[in-house]
Amino acid sequence: MPYLLMIAIQVVCIVDVIRNGRNQLWIMALVFLPIASTIAYVIVEVLPGMRGNRHVRAVQAKAVAAIDPEREVRAARSALDMTDTVANRMRLADALAALGKYGEALPLYHEAIAMGPVDMRTAEKLARAEFETGDAAGALETLDASPPPSAQSDRDRQALLRARILDQLGRKDEALAIYADLVTRLPGEEARCRYAALLIEQGWDNKALAVLEEVESRMKRLTRHQRAAEADMYRWAMEQLGKLRGRG
Repeated sequence: MPYLLMIAIQVVCIVDVIRNGRNQLWIMALVFLPIASTIAYVIVEVLPGMRGNRHVRAVQAKAVAAIDPEREVRAARSALDMTDTVANRMRLADALAALGKYGEALPLYHEAIAMGPVDMRTAEKLARAEFETGDAAGALETLDASPPPSAQSDRDRQALLRARILDQLGRKDEALAIYADLVTRLPGEEARCRYAALLIEQGWDNKALAVLEEVESRMKRLTRHQRAAEADMYRWAMEQLGKLRGRG
């Protein structure tokens, strides 16, 4: 199997040489020095051309974040030390929030807002930090006072946060109504899973079962790589689905 894989890689590289009009000496090298030349070809010819691809950049960014999650925090803190601007304070706050350090991000959001005008996205970030640090009432006030979103995607993202806040404040019926609307169009499974969790909490097992079966159906159409982005959510959904089916 490794031998066949090596041949396949050689063929792909040779085709790439011909298709892209690269130096024909690569073909000789790939035929007679397959392992070393394949590695060299990928490093010298393939990777430099892929750096402008946004998908490749996204993969590289995820890899860097996994290896050194504090990298952006350090870079943002350094930029703020050099120049104290709204943008640099927001950058550091966003980097901290991305790591779940909302307690550290919250005062930076407040400071950034005090230095400049408040737009919808900034207000939403502040509200999220307030909610994640236990101030659901303050988060709702922030959302209510923020400029209304114009794009549907922004409205949906903010509505998801609002539903979580209302749930935390005990306003369950309002949260359920928002979730019921969001699951009709919001990508991803967070809204469905939070909707199902609240339905279960309120004793609506049959409705929760229908929502989680939709999650299961959608999950089966995804590749393992696509499911990995929301692995914890899918794991929770399948566990709850098993429990609900067991009660039937």
